[in-house]
Amino acid sequence: MEQQVETLKQQLKEQEKLASLGMLSAGIAHEIQNPLNFVINFSKISNKLLTDLTEIVEDNEDKLSDDDREEIDDIVADLKENMEKIVEHGERAISIIQGILLVSRGKENEFLPSNVNNIVKEYVWLSYHAMRAKNKQFNISIHENYQEDMPQVMVIPQDLSRAILNLMNNACYACWERAQEENDDYHPTISIKTTLVDGQITIQLADNGKGMTDEVKQRLYENFFTTKPIGLGTGLGMSITRDIVENKHKGKLTFESEYNKGTTFTITIPVKKS
Repeated sequence: MEQQVETLKQQLKEQEKLASLGMLSAGIAHEIQNPLNFVINFSKISNKLLTDLTEIVEDNEDKLSDDDREEIDDIVADLKENMEKIVEHGERAISIIQGILLVSRGKENEFLPSNVNNIVKEYVWLSYHAMRAKNKQFNISIHENYQEDMPQVMVIPQDLSRAILNLMNNACYACWERAQEENDDYHPTISIKTTLVDGQITIQLADNGKGMTDEVKQRLYENFFTTKPIGLGTGLGMSITRDIVENKHKGKLTFESEYNKGTTFTITIPVKKS
């Protein structure tokens, strides 16, 4: 009993820490979004100025040598490419920030038209970078296969993103755990695939990590059950993920796992009409 009480205290501390971290993340995201908007807007303005500069150069082409004109063209092309990259990656950062704000501010159980591919991609990579931040030596190959032209569908975005994050966190940890025991021949890999067939969205996340024993399989969705050391897992992630998929989205969460071979989780969600 004392051990159970101590475990619950530790879990509550972790939940309080996560709640505080969520509030902090929302604040940081909000503050970063404004300067990012300035970066993107000024990049677009600079691109327009480069176009104007190119027109001026063309009007005075007869005053330039061939070598000077070629050099100017090369510089302008490089600058335009750089500006386009700034806009592209700036808008990607804005998308990530909006996702973080949606998670922290979204109304409970509110279905919204969402791009599932974007949600999956953003939170797969957020999980990966979080793992890298904790362990600089950790690396992994991520193979992505998103169905093209998937329309927006009605989901609870803040909850679906949390489910993806939980699964990806576990996959990263399983690969890291196996990597500690393997030699250089082992190449940690996670594969993500999305499909929309017959009114069903399928999200599949497969890893070649540690895999599960029979005991872990049986207790996977049990509250407060975790195979991670204290401080690294709360034992709530999988029960929360199943609740999100099966109770909130009326879908199905299934898995296949083989010890020391890997694990595949499959989320299947019926398309909800708006």
